[in-house]
Amino acid sequence: MLRLDHLSLPVRDWQKSRDWYRDYLGFEVEFEIRDRQTAAMRDDVDLAIFLYQSEVADCPGISFTIPVDDVEAKHDALAAAGVPFVHPPMKVFWGYGAELCDPEGYRLRLWDPKSMSEKDGG
Repeated sequence: MLRLDHLSLPVRDWQKSRDWYRDYLGFEVEFEIRDRQTAAMRDDVDLAIFLYQSEVADCPGISFTIPVDDVEAKHDALAAAGVPFVHPPMKVFWGYGAELCDPEGYRLRLWDPKSMSEKDGG
């Protein structure tokens, strides 16, 4: 089976985005290439997001779905840290979860299997 290995996202400030993904979502800095203004951020299943400094075009249709241990607890912790949300955990067209945007406006959808099963009604 094929699987996604990495994706590249243009960002206006690669260090700000690196810190945001590390500090708020727990991604690990896999490596950095400072002269190319790039940071590779790795999640728990080894998917890497290459954050590279460049012009950023509006991409309203792009979203990333990220599983967390407990969507309500993660929402509460991030909201308490001042991270704004598009909406808190609630039933939406894709199931049950919360949505926020990273510093560049890429939409992130947070969910957990238990809440999705119990609260999405499906």
